[in-house]
Parts: sequence; C-alpha cells; structure tokens
Amino acid sequence: MSLGVPRTRLLSLALVALLAGCGGGNSPSSGDSTVVETPATGGTIEWKNCEDDTTLKCARFEVPYDYQNPDIGTFSLNLVMHPASDPTRRIGPMLVNPGGPGFGGSYLAESPTSYFGSDLIEVFDIVGWDPRGTGDSTPAVDCVDDYDQYFAYDPSPDSDAERDVAVQAGRDFVAECEKKSGEILQYISTNNSARDMDRIRAALGVDKITYFGFSYGSELGAAWATMFPNTVRAAVLDGASDPNSGYVQGGLDQAKGFETELNKFLADCSSRPTCEIYNGGNAEKAFDDLIVALDKKPLIVKPDRSPVNQGVALTAVSQAMYSSTLWPTLETALSKARKGDGSILLSMYDDYYQRSYDGTYGNELEAFNAIMCLDDPGPKSVEGVNDYYEDFEKVAPRLGASFATGYVCTFWPTKTDTRVTITGKNAGPIVVIGTTGDAATPLQSSRNMAKALEDGRIIVVTDNRHTGYGSNQCVVDAANNYIITTEISWSEKSC
Repeated sequence: MSLGVPRTRLLSLALVALLAGCGGGNSPSSGDSTVVETPATGGTIEWKNCEDDTTLKCARFEVPYDYQNPDIGTFSLNLVMHPASDPTRRIGPMLVNPGGPGFGGSYLAESPTSYFGSDLIEVFDIVGWDPRGTGDSTPAVDCVDDYDQYFAYDPSPDSDAERDVAVQAGRDFVAECEKKSGEILQYISTNNSARDMDRIRAALGVDKITYFGFSYGSELGAAWATMFPNTVRAAVLDGASDPNSGYVQGGLDQAKGFETELNKFLADCSSRPTCEIYNGGNAEKAFDDLIVALDKKPLIVKPDRSPVNQGVALTAVSQAMYSSTLWPTLETALSKARKGDGSILLSMYDDYYQRSYDGTYGNELEAFNAIMCLDDPGPKSVEGVNDYYEDFEKVAPRLGASFATGYVCTFWPTKTDTRVTITGKNAGPIVVIGTTGDAATPLQSSRNMAKALEDGRIIVVTDNRHTGYGSNQCVVDAANNYIITTEISWSEKSC
C-alpha cells in the first residue's frame, strides 16, 4: 500500500534561506509557557453539502483574532469533512493537518484516500481545516504576487553588494506583508491555531478528539496536546521536528538532513553508469562544478523570469530531497543544466513554491513566513544572522549557505508569540513517526519529539522521504491500529 506524501514544507531549505531565523517556542498570554488552558465549550458548526462534491460537508467557522480580546475581529476558518464511510462503525471526528506551516488542510479531507488508510476513512469523520491566515480561510496572509525578486537571490554572496541584495529582498518582502496583511500578522501563531483546534473540537460536540498531523502539523498537534491534554483521544505526529531546538540548532539539524540526502543521491549516481551525471563515477564533482558555474553565469530560460542561478538551482535540489521518487527528475535536470538548459531546474523551483501554470501563486509561502517569524524570529539584526554563516557551511558544505542567508524574520514587525514548551503531560500515549531518510525533519528530531512528550512512542520507518506514513503497510497498520483502538503495547517500532 502506498499513500501520497503530504504536500508539506517544514522549514525546508529554500524557505529557511529566505527566513534565516525562524524556529519554535511558547504561549504569549502567560508567563508560564507550560500552562494548561481550559478547554472550550459550546459552539456549533453548520455543515452543508460542498458544491463540487456532495459526499463532502463544508462549513465556515468563526474564531477570534485574540482569545483574550475576542471583540477585536474574527477569522472565518474553512472546514471540510469527509463523513465516515461506514456510519454503523463510526468512532467520531479526526482532525488532520498537512503541515507547512502555511498550507491549508481542507484538501486532506477532500481526498482522504490519497493520504489515509481505508480503515480510518471507514470509521472516522475526516475533518480538515485551513488554519487561520492560510488557504481559503479569511482573512488570509497576502504579501506579494511575484516570488522571483524576493527568493531568487544569490545565497552565497561574494561581496557586500551581493549580500545587500539578499538583505533588501527580506526587507522588501516584510514591507509588502505589513502593508497588505498587517492587521492579522500578530494573531496567526501556532498557539492560536492550537486554540482554534480546541474550539473546533468543542463545536463538533466531543470531549476528546483524534488528531493526525504531518510535518509542521506535528508541532501544531504537540502544542495542542500540551495546552489541552484532557481533550486528546489519540494523536499521531508524522515527521516531527525537535521541539527543543531553537533557531540555530533547528536550522543546523535541517541543513545537515538535506545535505545527507543530497549526498545519498550523488553517491547513487556515482555508483551507477546509467546515471545522467555519472561523470566517470564522480557525480559529486559534476554537481559541485555545476553549482559554481551557475553562480558565475546563470542560465536564462525565459526573459521574464529569474535566471537559473545558484539559489534557484539549490531550491530545485531541495524540492527533490523530499522524496527519492523525485531523484530521477533531478538527475535529468542537472544533466540538462550542465549542457546549458536550466528549464527543468526552473520548473522544480516553481513546483517548490507552488507556482501555477498561469504564473500565479497561492499564499502558502506568505503564511509560512508569517507564522514562523511570529513563533520565533531568531536573530533580530543582519549581523546576528551573518554570525552563523560558517556554522551552516560546516555542517552542510554543499547546501549550508542556502540555509544561512536570509533576513525576513530579522525585520518581522510583530511581537513574538513563542510556542508552548512541549510536554504532552496527561495527554496519554502519542505516536510519533520518524523516517530514516527524512531531510526536512531528520529522524533524530522526531526521536527528540517523542522524548519531549510525557508518553511519546515512536515508529521508525526506513525510507528516503519526508514523513513516513504510507511508506509501507507496517507503519500504516501500526498507526491505524493505535488510532482506532487507542491501545498501544510498544514504545518503539521499526517499519
């Protein structure tokens, strides 16, 4: 059984290159970052048949900008529910989130068979929502219409002038976000999304609820389980980052994770004469020489687009490191680029940023920046960001520069709303899934999430991809059995 890999982006290479300073942390409304909040009560959700698919239910659900000052304004969250396909065996609702942060989650409920085992779909109402500021929830973060001028700069500047371009890109992006979405930027933190989850739970009419989160959805789920432990029926956190890593260590861990996967890809090519960048058994040199060449002379693909420079190329590489199923495409892209054709690299760069065929973008990246910079902005000076440049290059010689250069969070205008300290105390057993070849959330990060939880259990999946659920039948069965029965007899399981 092979399920689709969720379309998640958790602090991944090109986004960190832009942010260079966004991590995770604690509750804004109280000095005690581990405070347990009072669960919500009441509320209703008025479900209606969705226009495009009457087997689904759609709704809008109002939540306050600020839970301490509910009269300031409200978000209208977009919700979609796929009712349990076997109502006679229905257990209840299961909230689902694909990660990001910044991705709307309603699509998981719209196409649940692409992401979840049939036994879950039979007995749970799959409920996806677009978190505040994202997707079709309103208002949503909106900053810019064209990404090239903000993201396609040189990640390894050779002069002060080149570095100034990167700094100005961050400054300009923040100015546009503040101009277009300044009213909501201070309210879209992970903590507030966790409060929204509890408000949705109460409106669904259940005291305890099931949750399945991928990538950043694991961080959101861990925050919710810590803030509202008595409302947790069961929770699976797939592809979790280390909740105790701040800006620097979290970024270094991820840079190393992407570098590790890239080196696997190159080693495979060096061992395989049929690889398009085999290069006499030295694909590593072919790759390194290409990246240097692109820094000196970028490839023009379209006159109205950014040339394929080092930054664009490394973003394309990042896209391919999310799953080894994308490695053949990267192989061809690099081969063509060596011959002067950067079109496939540009296409992969566009895929990474969710660019549509008509040249438009969703708001995923804008929301990503807004949430991450609000949760943890990292260094608040250009010099503070630059101080870590050599550390990133040391742990990731090929990709480290792309993680180290970026200044959006440095200029972010809102006061930090640090995430809660993750404990999961009194939430009961929570299953974390970690994957051996996960670039975005390396296995050790997921292990650290399991350790941070009071009763964290872990499934270790052997595969080269981001998130592990659906990789094989073993992990699907183990996760599904726990979710359905809430019973679990192991602390660690290998799949």
